[in-house]
Amino acid sequence: MLSDVRTRSILIQCLLLAAIAGISALLVSTTFTNLQERGIPIGFDFLTMPSRIVISEAILSYKSRDPYYWAIVVGLANTVFISALVILFSSLLGLVVGVTRLSSNPLAAGTCRVWVEIARNSPPIVLLIFLYSLWWKVFPPVGDALNPLPGFYVSMRGFVAPAVSLDISSVGLALLLGAVLLSGYVLVATRGQRRHPLLVPAMLGLVMLGVWLADVKVAVDRPVFAGSNFRGGTELTPELSTILIGLTIYTTGFIAEIVRGGILSVGRGQWDAGRSVGLSRLQILRLIVIPQMLRVIVPPLNSQYINVVKNSTLAIAVGYPDFLAVMNTIISKSSHSIEGVFIILGVYLALNLTLSSVANWYNRRIAIVER
Repeated sequence: MLSDVRTRSILIQCLLLAAIAGISALLVSTTFTNLQERGIPIGFDFLTMPSRIVISEAILSYKSRDPYYWAIVVGLANTVFISALVILFSSLLGLVVGVTRLSSNPLAAGTCRVWVEIARNSPPIVLLIFLYSLWWKVFPPVGDALNPLPGFYVSMRGFVAPAVSLDISSVGLALLLGAVLLSGYVLVATRGQRRHPLLVPAMLGLVMLGVWLADVKVAVDRPVFAGSNFRGGTELTPELSTILIGLTIYTTGFIAEIVRGGILSVGRGQWDAGRSVGLSRLQILRLIVIPQMLRVIVPPLNSQYINVVKNSTLAIAVGYPDFLAVMNTIISKSSHSIEGVFIILGVYLALNLTLSSVANWYNRRIAIVER
């Protein structure tokens, strides 16, 4: 029986799983016993208790009397907000820098190469601390704030810009969403087919009709300097600005190299074929090269996007209340360290698995199907 390779392999795997399960059970049992002997409560009941903690900056509405679970949600929203913006900005910049690195212009290619080398060889936490320190030395006090554009101000306290708010009823929102979804469905359903010349204008007109029927009212709140600070508008604090700019610069260096490698993976014959039919360099890049290189760059891009989520924990270095910073405060205040660690591990695992699932789905969608 043991001479059979398959049977022996299954037996070894079962023994290994049993050993892992036994060690895990021993660790859990020992931990619970020690905690009970010391009178330390364990469980997740504390999540419904008032948090009594302060979150200096939040995307969602938060008050100190809110329960712990809502503080966790607020911290998670901050992390998702940072990660989404960094992924968006670094992807766009990485595409531009990666393409420019292959430019025949030595100044443009050299500048992008310097960017890439500095970003790839600098520890991200050093970059964040440097930018945060530079912020307070470069920009003027709020009373002498720079005004590069009407309604936009930059000072030691961050960026201040006009705030745009929409006033729309639930019925109007449903009408608008219905118009947008219907237009999108028609355009997707007719993709690859010969469309009527008036189809796209008709769909745009349908969306505009939805906006009119929804009675959407747009209000702009412009910042005004009063006393010692600005009133109105929306504010981007130095902490949030630093983490966004720093992580974008850092991640762009890696994405640019991925894009450059993807472009080089497409054969020169594709460029020659595009030129032979009269396409410009930009058209060849947009219509021929980028669609083909996506199949090459999606897996490494997924790894970089996961790194963005993990690197967002460095926000604690500049004082921005991301998910990890909020969880550290909760652990210190509630003394539920084990539960807090499990929540941290579970949340970051869920975020990374979600990103991986989306990337794998898109990778399968654009894969070449052999018939």
